[in-house]
Amino acid sequence: MNRSSVEDILGISKTRFFALPRQYRQDPDRFSLAYERKTATRLPEAIEQQIELELMLERGLIEDPSLPISGYNYSAVRDRLAKHGIKVALSTVITRAKDLDCYQPRPRKKAHDREVVTAAIGALIQHDASHHRWSPYVSEKWALITSLDDFSRKILFADFFEQETTWAHIKAAETLVHTYGIPLRYYVDSLRVFRFVQGRASVWRKHVLQTDEADPQWWQVLRSLGVDVTYALSPEAKGKVERPYRWLQDRIVRTCAIEKLTTIEDVRAVLKEELDRYNNHQVHSTTGEIPSMRFERARKEGRSLFRPLALPKPYTSVKDIFCLREKRRVNGYRKISLFNHEIVVPNVPLREEVEVHLIPDAARGVLDLRIWWDNQMVHTVTYPLKDFPGVHF
Repeated sequence: MNRSSVEDILGISKTRFFALPRQYRQDPDRFSLAYERKTATRLPEAIEQQIELELMLERGLIEDPSLPISGYNYSAVRDRLAKHGIKVALSTVITRAKDLDCYQPRPRKKAHDREVVTAAIGALIQHDASHHRWSPYVSEKWALITSLDDFSRKILFADFFEQETTWAHIKAAETLVHTYGIPLRYYVDSLRVFRFVQGRASVWRKHVLQTDEADPQWWQVLRSLGVDVTYALSPEAKGKVERPYRWLQDRIVRTCAIEKLTTIEDVRAVLKEELDRYNNHQVHSTTGEIPSMRFERARKEGRSLFRPLALPKPYTSVKDIFCLREKRRVNGYRKISLFNHEIVVPNVPLREEVEVHLIPDAARGVLDLRIWWDNQMVHTVTYPLKDFPGVHF
């Protein structure tokens, strides 16, 4: 009698067939063909009700057109159940979802037409922002700015900002550089914060500056640090950072909706928790490694292109690197005009051009101005931020 016949007679699978001889050899006297189930055949009613409740919450989020959620996340449902002390398999959640008409098949994944391959951490930082209404209990949209290391897939920076401004992206770069060092290259899209892109001229409008002939403030900061910038030509080209964005977005919005969060600080706490899960506990589907462990291993092996932060001459403070820059000309009264404010500039010849470095500090409510001429700082002054109500830093 062959194996298949035995399996048919006993009604067992191939795995069970090979397990039986092993069990017999281990304990012949107690061997039995009877299968004893060690777990309950059905879940308790209370657990079934909790699974149904979580799936109904999922359906409500998907059906809300104001939220950036379009599909079910059964892993998130399983994780929320675990927080309540309920441990069930993902397959169980999916089975219940099918029974309750809360199931959507996975869409076919699109192929990527461009990839960026790196061999060391710091070789390429994928940087982007996502602007959404993160909780159905707030009316405002907040910007999530994130920087991801291409080699390790570790998210090196992530934070919420009430508005997506140039200054917000500069602060993101400053935090990353202070924490990890200066990377070799940034990879961004063609958002106006990162790149000046001019449209075609017409009979009605003649353009003076063409694409990349103007220097956005964020680009000036990276140039002063010696960091290259590469621009993505399509959304697909930024897939490596877009996928973590979708993962974070999906998890954060769901948690905010379920826990009824209303402040940006509460949402930051959720971001911190999900960031820890992504960086330190979850195996990345592409690398097959946990991002933080892959990052640290590359660093210990010397596969890093991060450089220590060193101030380029003639600067002596990081404030002159991570700042907004404006150029003004000294008038006949030895003053400059800046956002309707007249500022005295000593020790600078008349009609000379000076560079003003602006460092807004929302926490202290002040704006520091550092004025440079001929490679030296000639004047500093501090104003209350409220004196510049029409300026969005």
